[in-house]
Amino acid sequence: MSAPAGPAAGRTDDTGDAGGGAGAPETAAAGGPPGQGGRAGSGRGPFGPPPWVAWMFLLPALLLLGALVLYPTIFTAGRSLFDAAGRFTGLGNYVEMFTNSATFTAVRNNAIWVVLAPAIVVLLGLIFAVLTERIRWAYAFKLLLFMPMAISFLASGVIFRLVYEQSPDKGVANAVLTTIRDTFAGGSQYPGARPRTTPQTPVAQQGGAVVTKQPVTAGQPVLVPLVGLRPDQIPPSAAAPKAPPGGPGLSGTVWSDFTRGGGGTVNQMDPTEKGLPGVAVEAVRGGGVVATTETADDGTFTFRDLPPGSYTVRLAAENFTAPYGGVSWLGPSLITPAIILAYVWVWAGFAMVLIGAGLATLPRDVLEAARADGATEFQVFRKITVPLLMPVLVVVVVTMVINVLKVFDLVFIIAPGSVQPQANVLALEMWRVSFGGGNDQGLGSALAVFLFLLVLPAMIFNIRRFRREQR
Repeated sequence: MSAPAGPAAGRTDDTGDAGGGAGAPETAAAGGPPGQGGRAGSGRGPFGPPPWVAWMFLLPALLLLGALVLYPTIFTAGRSLFDAAGRFTGLGNYVEMFTNSATFTAVRNNAIWVVLAPAIVVLLGLIFAVLTERIRWAYAFKLLLFMPMAISFLASGVIFRLVYEQSPDKGVANAVLTTIRDTFAGGSQYPGARPRTTPQTPVAQQGGAVVTKQPVTAGQPVLVPLVGLRPDQIPPSAAAPKAPPGGPGLSGTVWSDFTRGGGGTVNQMDPTEKGLPGVAVEAVRGGGVVATTETADDGTFTFRDLPPGSYTVRLAAENFTAPYGGVSWLGPSLITPAIILAYVWVWAGFAMVLIGAGLATLPRDVLEAARADGATEFQVFRKITVPLLMPVLVVVVVTMVINVLKVFDLVFIIAPGSVQPQANVLALEMWRVSFGGGNDQGLGSALAVFLFLLVLPAMIFNIRRFRREQR
């Protein structure tokens, strides 16, 4: 009974061995590793449709990328080898570029941008991100700081061109500065006024002040008529001028020797003219100021209790100095820092949002442990928060470096034409040479290639860092 079963079993084992030995490789070849399904020749990938389906979806984007990025890059590199007329010059454009003073100015300004702009943006973004964690209405504050990112660089340039206007009546920056300065230092009441010499009291203008040419003594009236004043410069409280009161002291009158509509007598106090109140008058003797006083509403002044002797009467220069007009933001010396401030205004909110997102992921137990160990808030910030945020800070810094190397809009809009050579950067120089009057696309292409080579290391650094983080 068992003997027949043996061969049958043996045959079964042989069949099983055959199926297990020959069939298993066939199954593996057809379906691949267990759990990955599929038939040989089906064209399906291990996890879904075949790769060519993905390429079909990527093809439109690749064509667009090639048309808008790859082809212009190759064409620009080739065009940089030809002159403005299209003749082949080899590296002639590059030689001309590096022997041109405008290029050196642009490179210098770009270096200033790379050093200052990213550092200021990251520092302000870090400070704002840390401080907004400790205040109420943090989201409203972040929204206000991020709002400039919603404005185009063109609009931002127009805004700051108005902010930096020289006239305090138009420019916000100078309006603030002049207001602060006038609050603490005061302003001149009669800027631009000049004296008219009288036979009685010859006067002259020296160093901005009005002084008597000859010493005067008590009882001798000092008459100082002034001209060159606009009607709106005369205070409303001004009254008709009067003759000096006389007496034992040293006295005189200061008035505006001008009659509106004509008429009047030169060097004479006419009823239609106005005395000048508030004029600072000094009595000078031996090179030093002995006494000071101010004119009344009718222009009269009196020095009482002066020691006997002769004095030089001087109307202080502060009465006539031109009003403080603020800072020349758009001048050659400040134009680059002024544009960098505009750039910081636009990008500080962007840096704050990115750094704030990184700050939200920090392990709070580490910060609390440091505080429990007695670390001050500044020590926690410097030794824990900043090192843990370093990857985020590097992202922001590299992004800012790439952006400032390509900056164009703000410089072109804010800088007036007269100071654009001083504010020049590589992107602006490239546009100016190619399209802004130079009409030399060969040299402009060489500048574009040079700018691309400057940006390339930062891009490679970013790509490598992203890959390193993905691993």
